[in-house]
Amino acid sequence: MAVPDDPERILDGLNDAQRRAALASSGPVAILAGAGTGKTRVISRRAAYAIATGVVPAAEVLLVTFTDKAAAEMAERLRVLRQPAVTARTFHAHALSQLRHFWPASHDGALAPAILESKFPIIGRIARGLPGGYRFTPAKDLAGEIEWAKNRRIAAGEYRAAAAAAGREPPIPVELMARVFADYERAKVRAGRIDFEDMLGATIDLLETDAEAAAIVRARKRWFSVDEYQDTNPLQERLLTLWAGDRPDVCVVGDEDQTIFSFTGASSSYLRDFARTHRGATVVELTENYRSSPEILGLANRLIASTGRAKALTATRPSGPPPSCVAYADPAAELAGLVGTIHARIDAGIAPPEIAVLVRMNAQLAPIESALTTAGIPYVVRGGRFYERPDVRAAIRAIERAKLAAVGGDLRAAIETVFADALGYQPQATPSGPEERERAADLGVLLAIVAEFAGADGGRLDPPGASDVLAELARRDAAERANVAGGVTLSTIHRAKGLEWDAVLLPGLEEGNLPTGQAAGDPEALDEERRLLYVGITRARIHLTVSWAARRVGPGGREASRRPSRFLVDLGFQSRLARPGISPARRSAVRGRSEPGPSGGPAFEALRAWRAERARVAGVPAYVVAHDATLAAIAGTKPTSMAALAAVKGMGPARLERYGPEILAVLADT
Repeated sequence: MAVPDDPERILDGLNDAQRRAALASSGPVAILAGAGTGKTRVISRRAAYAIATGVVPAAEVLLVTFTDKAAAEMAERLRVLRQPAVTARTFHAHALSQLRHFWPASHDGALAPAILESKFPIIGRIARGLPGGYRFTPAKDLAGEIEWAKNRRIAAGEYRAAAAAAGREPPIPVELMARVFADYERAKVRAGRIDFEDMLGATIDLLETDAEAAAIVRARKRWFSVDEYQDTNPLQERLLTLWAGDRPDVCVVGDEDQTIFSFTGASSSYLRDFARTHRGATVVELTENYRSSPEILGLANRLIASTGRAKALTATRPSGPPPSCVAYADPAAELAGLVGTIHARIDAGIAPPEIAVLVRMNAQLAPIESALTTAGIPYVVRGGRFYERPDVRAAIRAIERAKLAAVGGDLRAAIETVFADALGYQPQATPSGPEERERAADLGVLLAIVAEFAGADGGRLDPPGASDVLAELARRDAAERANVAGGVTLSTIHRAKGLEWDAVLLPGLEEGNLPTGQAAGDPEALDEERRLLYVGITRARIHLTVSWAARRVGPGGREASRRPSRFLVDLGFQSRLARPGISPARRSAVRGRSEPGPSGGPAFEALRAWRAERARVAGVPAYVVAHDATLAAIAGTKPTSMAALAAVKGMGPARLERYGPEILAVLADT
């Protein structure tokens, strides 16, 4: 839009709430922007209006975004609004510019250290030196735990105590995790590098200890707007406070219902508490949605209402078809239905790039890719193809090195043994971190492909061997690489945030998947899973299809019975929760919103009493110590050794090390 001389024209086209937000150009402001409510437009117009009306010079404005891509888009919008001098950056980019400027003065003229682009090379080397099966722990999970600590300004030497105080369960026992953290810090110093958390931490230290530097920084930027504020972590929040100083002109924009990165340290509490912590703050809520049909928004609103909140988005688009929920007997039927739905959308005139299939975990994409390839439907994988994932490549290399003699029906078991020996794969173990869950799912998918391929006739004279399996995996890899543009989008929900399509399909809505099994019994984790589904739903403009299967391949590549996600009840799809082919008398078994409650008994009650006291002493919620389902499983099996206790679902390595002896003692007394 061309900006006229009259600043009021900058506000043309804004609805009433957007206009109120743009006019609130001074003082603390919180803009609660629901999905699809035009927050980027409001942020850019608000800044342009403040500059045009003399509230602030353009050079003193800082628009903070979550990604470099968002910063570039924001800068372009301001350029169109005739404000090219406005700075739009991420927290990290702006902090780095300050660190590079001030570092030489306090370090004998030396330049600031180079940035470590990835923790994985260092952490991977350290992980390979861990004892036993811990050496297979994904570097990403170890890096995530280090980031959790550093985002809270917890040093390596303080980690053990801080993790205990927070009731933290790291991906490996806390003593080993503390060692990995310390080794990583030493290796980083030897390499003369700092990581992204160091970058923020060093800038914070600078502004807290150097009054002259802080004054210079605050003189340059004094009017702030922070996007995606629900994803702010403690380091970023502290940095924003130091940048602003006693200046009141801080505007935060976000949506607590789209907080889906808590595992990185993000907290929506800063957004929720903003009006309380900033006296006199103006709060504007944006609820008019420009993306989705009334029917899709009705579904999203029901999901939020299930939490007891009254928030509701209103549609500006015309009415569309009702969202559908489909129950399938098994994965093959669901894939056939998914392909049929995509064909129907394309036949109705929707271009493939306007269609998306969104899933909870990356491993779910591999069978979908195969089905679309067979059906001749082009697709694009957002955020990395299945066969280029490091753990998948490592698994294929392990098969190559094994030189297996097994053929036919014996192949799956032989390859599972290879995965166990070379990769530490334990299909019955409960993964302790998000990347380990992805890794286990990826290996399970590979085993399922092997089982399917080895069991199919395919016109072969001889039973297939390992070389045939490798050739099949190479064929699928090539087919995946051939789909590079212009097709249906395949993505995890996390990677789809901020995007939208005319038609969205959400398959695999089952307990153990969405929500994950690790979230069961954990209210905070369940809330995050619910928000993840909310984000998935609100990516759709016109068509939305959700589905679940009564049977699904689980750990180890074996098919098992599944229950529909409890969230489907919240969405109002009770009539779609009957298992295909199962009588109505058994439907109640899949309608509950939570796992069946554990039965009582002396052992269970004794464990609950022990947990209550343990939680009281640690100052943490009881579920942090152990979920009811875990206690019920322990009470039911009554293990008498650490090895037997380790086999109980929910007893990860850290929990076993911390509580194992006490649990066995409780059982021995009952």
